[in-house]
Amino acid sequence: MNSAPMFRKVALIGFGLIGGSIARGAKSLGLAGEIVTTARSAETRARVRELGIVDRVVESNAEAADGADLVILCIPVGACGDVAKEIAPHLKHGAIVSDVGSVKGAVVKAMAPYLPEDVHFVPAHPVAGTENSGPDSGFAELFINRWCILTPPEGTNAEATEKLAAFWRALGANVEIMTPEHHDLVLAVTSHLPHLIAYTIVSTAEELEGVTQSEVLKFSAGGFRDFTRIAASDPTMWRDVFLTNKDAVLEMLGEFQEDLSKLTRAIRRGDGDALFDHFTRTRAIRRGIVQIGQDEAAPDFGRRHKQLGKAPE
Repeated sequence: MNSAPMFRKVALIGFGLIGGSIARGAKSLGLAGEIVTTARSAETRARVRELGIVDRVVESNAEAADGADLVILCIPVGACGDVAKEIAPHLKHGAIVSDVGSVKGAVVKAMAPYLPEDVHFVPAHPVAGTENSGPDSGFAELFINRWCILTPPEGTNAEATEKLAAFWRALGANVEIMTPEHHDLVLAVTSHLPHLIAYTIVSTAEELEGVTQSEVLKFSAGGFRDFTRIAASDPTMWRDVFLTNKDAVLEMLGEFQEDLSKLTRAIRRGDGDALFDHFTRTRAIRRGIVQIGQDEAAPDFGRRHKQLGKAPE
């Protein structure tokens, strides 16, 4: 526990995987004197009260933001502009306002016009998550050794940016600062395009007339199984991601289609050397990710396997 909290009051607007993980981590580390949250549905608010993770659950976004030193929007990026407009009159002088969205350029454009000049707007993207959502899905360790990218608009107070960076470091994250535009290009290839591909592959398998649904489920090998995990992500969040980062996603999709055409030609022509060279290069990328600690090298992505001869648990 810290001797003194970093923020007197932290307001979390939205309480799913990311908001819940922030709350759990900040609570356990004493990073906030008070954590206040709200959520769109009464059902979610009731569940957060039952969990007892935060100090107060309030009924509106404005009430949550009122007097808070740090306000974090943990909501789909498409809703950020409307919420910024709603909370703007209730923000205290010197407050830091942030978010956790996977798109930054659109968030800056949507939120900045509504925020008062005497608050500090520091958008953020913790590059961490699972396919699960909802108030029960969060856990305090989610951000450990993951990256949190801050994208402060030009002219943002440097001390406010560093204070938010320190908050994320305390939660276990590594922090990087970049422009919103560069963030969106990088994430288009590392996150958004892979999700689009996963959604497409799973949908294709589901629609094949020659394969029954039961066979798709029964014979899901490692590759398809892991695509289904990605494709199980929150539909609202990813709808908004693709709509708000469409230019960068379309650019990366064009690059992907060119590479796919090259592989198609290699397979059609029986060019084993081209396929082998391509797969060797991509294998090296996987090893690089493991080497920098962003995943495990355990077999089958660290999954536990039943022991031969033992009854199922």
